[in-house]
Amino acid sequence: MGRRKVLALVAPALAAALTLSACGGGGGGAGQLPQTDTKAGVNDINPQQDSNIKDGGTLQFPIDSPSANWNQNEVDGNDVASARLSNTLMPWLFTENADATISLNKDYLVSADVTSTDPQVLDFKINPKAKWSNGRAITWEDFQAQWKAMNGTNTAYQVTGTTGYEDIGNVERGADDQEVKITFKNKFGEWKGLFSPLYPKELNSDPKEFNTGWVDEPKITANAFKIGKIDNTAKTVEVVRDPAWWGKKPHLDGILFKVMTRPSMPDAMASGAIDVADTNALLTAITQYKTMQNVKLRQAVAPDTVHMTLNGGQGRILADQKLRQALFKAVDRQGIANAEIGKITPNPKLLGNHIYAQGTPQYQDNTGDLKYNVDEAKKDLDALGWKMNGQFRSKDGKELDVTYVSSSTPASDDTGKILQQQLAQVGIKVTINAVPTADFFPKYVNVGNFDLVTFRWIASSTPMSGSKGIYSLDLQNPSNIQQNYGHVGSQAINDAFTKAVGEIDDTKRAQLANDIDKRLWDIAGELPLYQLPGAVATKANVANYGAMGFATNPIDYINIGFTK
Repeated sequence: MGRRKVLALVAPALAAALTLSACGGGGGGAGQLPQTDTKAGVNDINPQQDSNIKDGGTLQFPIDSPSANWNQNEVDGNDVASARLSNTLMPWLFTENADATISLNKDYLVSADVTSTDPQVLDFKINPKAKWSNGRAITWEDFQAQWKAMNGTNTAYQVTGTTGYEDIGNVERGADDQEVKITFKNKFGEWKGLFSPLYPKELNSDPKEFNTGWVDEPKITANAFKIGKIDNTAKTVEVVRDPAWWGKKPHLDGILFKVMTRPSMPDAMASGAIDVADTNALLTAITQYKTMQNVKLRQAVAPDTVHMTLNGGQGRILADQKLRQALFKAVDRQGIANAEIGKITPNPKLLGNHIYAQGTPQYQDNTGDLKYNVDEAKKDLDALGWKMNGQFRSKDGKELDVTYVSSSTPASDDTGKILQQQLAQVGIKVTINAVPTADFFPKYVNVGNFDLVTFRWIASSTPMSGSKGIYSLDLQNPSNIQQNYGHVGSQAINDAFTKAVGEIDDTKRAQLANDIDKRLWDIAGELPLYQLPGAVATKANVANYGAMGFATNPIDYINIGFTK
């Protein structure tokens, strides 16, 4: 639960906005979303009681890509599509609510108590009915194996992050196999974000199995659904009711996940090929959905944020913090936000925080002095010795040329073009490298093969846990980047995160987090841009699903269904 999910800018929101503007389409507010409550805690899901929902049916659910790895704790499995799929199958001990709070999932845990605060000790009692699909009961050994795989002591495990697990001193058996005693060597405030999803010891006990054993399919599951059929040719995954499930029976017979491009989703909705679709702030899609019969456009604030990462790794041109700060001042974030989502949410607010999403009570704008200011950017570049030499600047015979890696989609391409124009005003050259979408993360973002890149973070209800692996930097082992793709950080930020995640008091932890955020603005490794409106289209008869707000880890698939 703690880690953020990554999502490429694959929806051509910007391209649609520019195209429609040029041809005069989309006027009169046709694609605008209605004004809604801007606070977290509200969702729009067509809530229905069980008595109003049919028994049966298959929900047709579009996703962007096949699962890269059915193990979400492995670095390649940390994307939204993989999560949407595997969350129908794997245990979540604590589930997120629309208001960003977290609730105990009693299908898996009867209780979860803090039995000591110094040292911090947790006592989990596993539901005795909980079993893996291989017939084995879920036991304390599954927790121990996951801790050992995720705590960072064995670097052969390609983990997305070690936060929280590295603070545990021991995981051991309690009074019986269904009781887990977890003792921390360092206090950890967001402990409810650990062990979700929980994987079987068979996956976690071996690095090779952890890294690649679940690439093609999940081998062991424990949820209301199980795999029905994976069709790699049709690019579909069907999950069906698992008769061995011990909890509440799901309304649906199954869910059919279909890989498709986002621009194709409105036509698929109109033809009946899908029942739900994230609009991804795509102007043309929103306009179409608003005119469709028996389709509802649902909206709620969601932790879906867009940012630009700068690569400050050793030997990179942006390794100089002051140069990154000057670049920040040269970026007109409001211009980018207006172009991206301004036609659907007029005068969009800029995102001013790395850790907290807009709408949460902890959010505050910590932008500070690094606001858009072309004149100051020019002066800063001059002072750094980057002097104008024709159209662009150079220093010591080297041109100030930064490479923006695009995922070869209209939104990513057009964002690159806007940055190219904006940075040229201060003498910074931007070279756009358009790469295949499938290669974008594994061959470029994950390995730091870029100077500038933009993508989306999908946050969780444990924001500090989700942020530590992004903004901390392993100074002793630079190859251990976790999710710090830009290689920007400091020992002071590391120490601040260690202190913050160890704070048990929620209010104090939020204060510490905002102090860290001010440091993140100053170090200038990631530039927050804006937050996408959480708009989802559903067939009118879909119950208990839509704009989920913060309640996405996991989506409540059991209660989704079709109204009578």
